[in-house]
Amino acid sequence: MSDFTLKEVVTPDTEVNDPLTEILRVGARALISQAVEDELNCLLKQHEDKKLADGRQGVVRNGYLPARTLQTGIGDVDIKVPKVRDRTQTGIKFNSSLLPPYLKRTKSIEELLPWLYLKGISTGDYSEALASLLGENAKGLSANTISRLKSDWVSEHASWCKRDLTDKRYVYIWADGIYSHVRMDDRLCLLVVIGVTEHGNKELIAVEDGFRESTASWEELLIGLKQRGLEYPPKLAIGDGALGFWSALNKVYPSCEHQRCWVHKTANVLNKVPKSVQPKIKAALHEIWMAETKKDASKAFDNAIERFEAKYSKAMSCLKKDRAAMLAFYDFPAEHWVHIRTSNPIESAFATVRLRSRKSRNCGSRETTLTMVFKLLESAQKRWIKIRGFGLLTLVINNTKFKDGVKIEEQSDRKAA
Repeated sequence: MSDFTLKEVVTPDTEVNDPLTEILRVGARALISQAVEDELNCLLKQHEDKKLADGRQGVVRNGYLPARTLQTGIGDVDIKVPKVRDRTQTGIKFNSSLLPPYLKRTKSIEELLPWLYLKGISTGDYSEALASLLGENAKGLSANTISRLKSDWVSEHASWCKRDLTDKRYVYIWADGIYSHVRMDDRLCLLVVIGVTEHGNKELIAVEDGFRESTASWEELLIGLKQRGLEYPPKLAIGDGALGFWSALNKVYPSCEHQRCWVHKTANVLNKVPKSVQPKIKAALHEIWMAETKKDASKAFDNAIERFEAKYSKAMSCLKKDRAAMLAFYDFPAEHWVHIRTSNPIESAFATVRLRSRKSRNCGSRETTLTMVFKLLESAQKRWIKIRGFGLLTLVINNTKFKDGVKIEEQSDRKAA
C-alpha cells in the first residue's frame, strides 16, 4: 500500500502557498505509488511458485530505487520505484511500465492517448491502463470513446492538411522521410516538413504519407503546399541524400538552395569503413563542417579524400557526392549554421515518437498511424524554440549576400578599415 496520506498536507513544517494544489499533488503521489505497488505485486504473484531449497521465496521485495522528481501539470511530484531481489539468480527484475526509467514528466491526456496507441496499447485497453492515474475518470475512456477521439483526430489532420498558407513564409525548411511498418499494409513512409518562419519560429508544415521517398510523393506534397498559398520558395532546404525530395524540390521551388545533412552524410560514410578507422575519418569530417570559412572547408575536404581514398574508395565516393550541397550553409548567416547544417530539428522531434516495427505493428491502418504521429508532433511544436540570430532572417529574405557566414558589406568595411 502507499506510504503517502493526506495528513502530510497539514503538517506544521510544510509551507503551503496553495493548499488545494498541495492536496492534489499528494493525492497524485499516492495514486502513482499505489499503481506501481500493484505492478510490483503482480510480478511477485507471477513468480510466487519460485522457491529456494530451504522453502524461502525466490523473488522478494528489496527496498526502493533512489527517489526522483516527476514533472506534472500540478507541479513536481517526488516518487520512488520499488526493487526486487532475485534469489534464484534467473535475471528477474522489476521494471514499471507506468514509470519507466526515462520518464521525467507526464503528458497531457491529449498527448498521452496517441502516445500510448503508438506504443502498442490497443483501443480496448486504455481504461485499464489509465485507471491507476485517472481513477473514476478512466471509466469514460471506453473503446468506443477512444475510437471516436481517433476519428476526430483523423478529421482534424485532414482539415490541417488543407489549411490556407497564403500568409506564411518559410525561410528554411527541413525535410525527412520516417519509415514504419503497419499491420496488414505496406511499409509506411511519413513525409515530414518543418520550417522556420520569417520571425524565427519553428513550425510543422506537413505530415503526410507517401510511397517510400519517391519523387512523385514529395512532388505531390510540395505542389499541395504551393497550391494552398505557399508561393514564396524557401531560401534553403535541409535533408538527407534521398533523391526523391531534391528532384521534387527542383521542380516545385527551383530557386531554393540545397543543404545536405552532415549527420546523415557522416553516418553513410562511416558505414563504409571498418570500425577501427571510423574515429579517424569522423575527425576528418568534423574538420570540414566545423571550418571557419568555405575555403578552409574545401581544403579539409580535399585532405580527407587524399588521405583515405586509396584504401576506402567507396567511403570517399560517398563523401564527394553532393560536395557543393554539403557546404551551402557557408552562404548563410553564421548564427544559423548550427541549425541548418543538419536535419536535427526533425530528428529531435521524432526522438520520442519514432515508430518501431515491434511497437507499431498494432496500429490498424496507415491513416491511424499518420494521425497519431501528427498529434504528437503538434503537441511537441508547442515546446520548440526560436532559432539563434532570428533577426537576420529579414536579410536572408531580402537576398542579402553572405560569405562565410558574414554579410558581404561588413567584410568590405573590415578590409577597408
